[in-house]
Amino acid sequence: MAHIDPIGLIAPHAGLAQLNERSREIFRQIVESYLATGEPVGSRNIARLITVPLSPASVRNVMQDLEQLGLIYAPHTSAGRLPTELGLRFFVDALMQVGDLTEPERQSIEAQLASVGKAQSVEAALGEALSRLSGLTRAAAVVLTTKSNARMKHIEFVRLDPDRALVILVSEDGQVENRILAVPAGVPSSALVEASNFLNARIRGRTLAEARGELEIALARDHAELDQLTQKVIEAGVASWSGGNDDQRQLIVRGHGNLLEDLHALDDLERVRLLFEDLETKRGVIDLLGRAETAEGVRIFIGSENKLFSLSGSSTIVAPYSDAAGHIVGVLGVIGPTRLNYARVIPMVDYTARVMSQMLGG
Repeated sequence: MAHIDPIGLIAPHAGLAQLNERSREIFRQIVESYLATGEPVGSRNIARLITVPLSPASVRNVMQDLEQLGLIYAPHTSAGRLPTELGLRFFVDALMQVGDLTEPERQSIEAQLASVGKAQSVEAALGEALSRLSGLTRAAAVVLTTKSNARMKHIEFVRLDPDRALVILVSEDGQVENRILAVPAGVPSSALVEASNFLNARIRGRTLAEARGELEIALARDHAELDQLTQKVIEAGVASWSGGNDDQRQLIVRGHGNLLEDLHALDDLERVRLLFEDLETKRGVIDLLGRAETAEGVRIFIGSENKLFSLSGSSTIVAPYSDAAGHIVGVLGVIGPTRLNYARVIPMVDYTARVMSQMLGG
């Protein structure tokens, strides 16, 4: 069963708590009809769907009460009703039964990631995870990760000019990253070699984030044995690997095309156009996903609960994944219309994140 992090849920509302079973049943039918069709539903249809015999007039009276509570609204005069964002949040938090994945679905996710993880990079595995998640949920899948998650194999300093050096980082999965590092004046080439040797003896098999703390301890312990300029080179390198800034955070999106399926009106097309624009705003998406990095389970953002997707009326369901040491190193999930099949998508996101954590844990 997926664990949903409680942070961000709606505050208790006295009116919501007092909803009787009949009102909850009618409200549930309105939401489930919206999630299935995207269309408003009227009192006559609701009267046919609910288990308790009620006339359309009685259903309309209940719907008026639900509208006063802010749970539903009429998009047009004399139209049926749709759930508001508050209504969707109440449904997700209080009424929805989150299911579990079938065994074939679990095996499909596991097999797909295992086949990639054995032979390719973490980035390739994440891309495959997103493709699988996007295909299963029919939404756009996203992941936010740090470039420093790769386990290091080798590091080398190459002088470019008197006050700059090129740092070449080679990871165990074959990725190569080059960074420009400012070095103190007067640093000889021998100091760059000594710095490389010192770091290589301590970072192999570790991510930069894992190695940083140990390097700081080693620098303090071996302070007397290292040349002063060598220390400065190492300290400059360690300081630049703190992680978390834009350059070190990577955003991957898969399945944009799924958002173009099942459009019912021009309003839907405009919503998807706005969502595409939002997804191009990398800074905003990174900020949004970053809010889920401290969560202990699945986080759900509906519509204007996140400013980024307020215009497109989109929902985001995300969960963090961890490395071998149990440190959260990224967030993955899906972005789609507010009428996502929450009960189905939540366990898929949760399970995919857990499988990724197991894979990164070896």
